[in-house]
Amino acid sequence: MSFVNAPAVVLASASPRRAELLRAAGVDFVVRPAHVDESVHEGEAARDYVVRLAVEKARAVPGANRDLVLAADTTVVVDDELMGKPADEADAVRMLRRLAGRSHEVLTGVCVSVDGVLDVRVATTAVEFASMSDAEIAWYVASGEPMDKAGAYAIQGRAARFVTGVRGSYSNVVGLPVALVYEMLRRAGWRSS
Repeated sequence: MSFVNAPAVVLASASPRRAELLRAAGVDFVVRPAHVDESVHEGEAARDYVVRLAVEKARAVPGANRDLVLAADTTVVVDDELMGKPADEADAVRMLRRLAGRSHEVLTGVCVSVDGVLDVRVATTAVEFASMSDAEIAWYVASGEPMDKAGAYAIQGRAARFVTGVRGSYSNVVGLPVALVYEMLRRAGWRSS
């Protein structure tokens, strides 16, 4: 069944992981990546950071008619330090050493915009890592997988072997809290086709 007048979903992200999660959930969408400065403002708390970026991304991508623009930003937090994507391999090693043998949080700010009206939420997931030897960290960094991931790891990839626990949305750690997104899209008028 198709709803002719139902709004389209515009994903304001070039992330293949977010696109894959939406497809798996049965959400049809078009991709229009947002280009915004992702620098952390001095003294900015993690929650404020992901909310600000999700809103900026949603506003940077125009929707037509009643399109629903979906934007998100994910960061990893340990001891109040925001861990975005590593700058280089040495930075990835530093991040993984901070995460090894302990728990951290993954926060994703999600914004759904329709006709200038914003719905903004934050999903938080706790992730626990096993201890990692220097050799394991070096192996993982050499795989290249950590280089474009917040916190320098992909839970759905090789890093899965180091994850001992997840409390909250698993898909949030991948990059998009799917159940929350589904609820937000429905509230904004989207219906599955």
